[in-house]
Amino acid sequence: MAARLCGRFREHPLASDALLALGVLVAMIAASFTDPHGSVTGPTFGDRTPTPLGTVMMTAAALALVLRRRRPFAVLAVTGSLSLVELLGENRPAPVTVSAVVALYTVASRTDRPTTWRVGLATMTALAAAAMAFGPTPWYAQENLGVFAWTGMAAAAGDAVRSRRAFVDAIRERAERAERTREEEARRRVAEERLRIARDLHDVVAHHIALVNVQAGVAAHVMDRRPDQAKEALAHVREASRSALDELRATVGLLRQSGDPEAPTEPVSGLAVLDGLLDGFRKAGLPVSLARADGGRPLPSAVDLAAYRIVQEALTNVRKHAGPGARAEVSVVLVGRTVEVTVLDDGSPAAAPPAEPSGGHGLLGMRERVTALGGVLSAAPRYGGGFRVQAILPLAPGTAREPGED
Repeated sequence: MAARLCGRFREHPLASDALLALGVLVAMIAASFTDPHGSVTGPTFGDRTPTPLGTVMMTAAALALVLRRRRPFAVLAVTGSLSLVELLGENRPAPVTVSAVVALYTVASRTDRPTTWRVGLATMTALAAAAMAFGPTPWYAQENLGVFAWTGMAAAAGDAVRSRRAFVDAIRERAERAERTREEEARRRVAEERLRIARDLHDVVAHHIALVNVQAGVAAHVMDRRPDQAKEALAHVREASRSALDELRATVGLLRQSGDPEAPTEPVSGLAVLDGLLDGFRKAGLPVSLARADGGRPLPSAVDLAAYRIVQEALTNVRKHAGPGARAEVSVVLVGRTVEVTVLDDGSPAAAPPAEPSGGHGLLGMRERVTALGGVLSAAPRYGGGFRVQAILPLAPGTAREPGED
């Protein structure tokens, strides 16, 4: 219930300030009937009454507090001036200073610390000096010291509230920024995962469909004259389609729920099955030679997969663009902290794929793979005919060499 009322007051600050002003007015009127030196036993109530001028001043000061949040300095000036007038002109001053204490607290809680020190010190000095010099009691009376103490405590309390509010706002802002950062990081990871899956799907489909297309064409060409060769070509089609389905199943398995224990975290391809990949191209009619100088050293999984996919996509481009009678060479060389993957062919320059992608996604996918690992990819026609694709993949981030670097 209390929390609900506080929430409503926060939503309507003017109403809460009006209620506070009413409470301050009641407290000032009650204090004006109290005489702290009424008897030897202590304060008395009702032995004195406020003057009409004192009542008007208390009412005016309380009304000014209604605007304390909208015009804090103006309200402090009004309440402070009324307090000074009351202290200077009345033999029995009414406690108008209470309103000035509340106004000083408001200023301190809504401004910076240097301003609080300056305004607070000026208010304390003016009110305390007026009470000590012109009050009906000796300068050392507790009422005069009370004016100094209450104004000082109001400034200190307001500054403490402002500091705590700034601290809470800073914590809330950091939490919101951290939440935005987490959301942006999650979106970035999702985008990267989608891009990686798209590259894998493109590599799998483009490679195997190219092989199937070639073998199906061979089978159609020799079906009537050489049935045995047509059956062999159809067997290769069946094998290529089965491999495509297996790789598609492994790649699409990445889309399973994260709690599925059977979901693989990476496609199964890598340089360990590079010989099988090259055999598939050889059966499709593309002579491919392999030179490896990596010593059989196991590579990081991301580098291993990227190297395999680059060879697969480059040979697929050779099969599609290099023309009949083309030959290909594949080399995998471990140089220091990098692995260099190179695919060469001797096809006709006119049939070579463009160095920069203009509509397909093969070279673009290779470049994205290499760039994601911090490596370098070069793809350009060879002097005298053919095409050359070379990827330099770092075994650790930031260790790739530039093309042509010794």
